[in-house]
Amino acid sequence: MSMLLHLQTVPARNGLLWVRHGFKVFQRKPLAISGLFAMFLFAGIALLLLPVVGSMLLLMALPLLSLGFMLATHLVLQNQTPTAAVFLAPLKLTPQRRNTQLALCGAYALATVLIMLLSNWVDDGAFEALQQLLAKPEANDPAYEKAVEAALAEPSLLWGMMTRLGLAALLSVPFWHAPALVHWGGQGALQALFSSTLGIWRNKAAFALNALVWAGLVVGLALLVSLVISLLGLGQLLPMLALPLGLFLSSVFYASLYFTFVDCFMFGAPRELPGEKA
Repeated sequence: MSMLLHLQTVPARNGLLWVRHGFKVFQRKPLAISGLFAMFLFAGIALLLLPVVGSMLLLMALPLLSLGFMLATHLVLQNQTPTAAVFLAPLKLTPQRRNTQLALCGAYALATVLIMLLSNWVDDGAFEALQQLLAKPEANDPAYEKAVEAALAEPSLLWGMMTRLGLAALLSVPFWHAPALVHWGGQGALQALFSSTLGIWRNKAAFALNALVWAGLVVGLALLVSLVISLLGLGQLLPMLALPLGLFLSSVFYASLYFTFVDCFMFGAPRELPGEKA
């Protein structure tokens, strides 16, 4: 059964509301929401232990991660507690929708690999060389520090990073809502990719504000924590705090994705927590 979806345009201020609603959902079920993201992280680490195929499987799982969190938020809005089953639910509707979801997952993984190959060509391996250096840190070694500085100063590194970030941002547009459009709307892969692109284009002002708010939150929280730790003289605690803070913001971000979908493709679903006003 498919729901009737209606593409609509919302005001730019809704980009801020999406963030606010994400925090509300997290506040309602903090352990469940953060637990889902932590579970996915551990599963991703386990997949990376498998040579070649593990990386591809992890890339293929990313579209289902966003849809799984949309389903989780939907459950929270209905006063239910989401479990890991939300990540498998999209594959259990009908064979046709399962195959479409898998096709989207495969297309996303392939496109990501092509972006990585193109970016490596642009920077001539500068980013990979920097990664190898940072993977084997050598404290208080002047030669190592100079090598890192030289790698960071490589001109091609900037162009490679711009290519990676730019193409990754473009890739996220058609895949942002595509899995949800397949799950709730029963759309085919190509139609879902087109509808997602159109939905984001129609609401580009709201998405731009949303991106600015998230960037401000990440940078602001990082600066605040660094300042407090520096004033207390507890710099050694910074790495220990980075993981839980990253887990917190990532969980809230994914919890907010549902509201971007509901606003772009209105379909008679709750948009806020029971008893709370938008």
